[in-house]
Amino acid sequence: MAEILVLDDVLDATVLVGKILGKKGHTVHTFTDEDEAIAFVGKQAVDLAILDIKLQKMSGVEVLAELKKIRPEIQAIMLTGYPTVETAREAISLGADEYCVKPIDRQELEDKVEKVLKGKSRKTALNI
Repeated sequence: MAEILVLDDVLDATVLVGKILGKKGHTVHTFTDEDEAIAFVGKQAVDLAILDIKLQKMSGVEVLAELKKIRPEIQAIMLTGYPTVETAREAISLGADEYCVKPIDRQELEDKVEKVLKGKSRKTALNI
């Protein structure tokens, strides 16, 4: 199964995603601080990053750009409570493979994680 990093400034959100994906057999590392999450990826191989777009110090898109500098192969799913076409396009152009709208739907999250880990992403569907 996959090594997954979850970054959200709301602790409950990281716990929820961790429980959902942990039950699927993934190893989930949860963070509420951007710098700690970025440093972790510098030390530990991570297959997938699940990042909230709105964070405290940086945006999730900025964090994704930093993670891609460290590990270009990392895959990503963005979480947002404020979905817009612009946000989706920006995230995907920077390397996000999918995005999920909050509140998190367990089945949608499981499906998107499985799709991204198998290499089927929204990038081709949006022609970006």
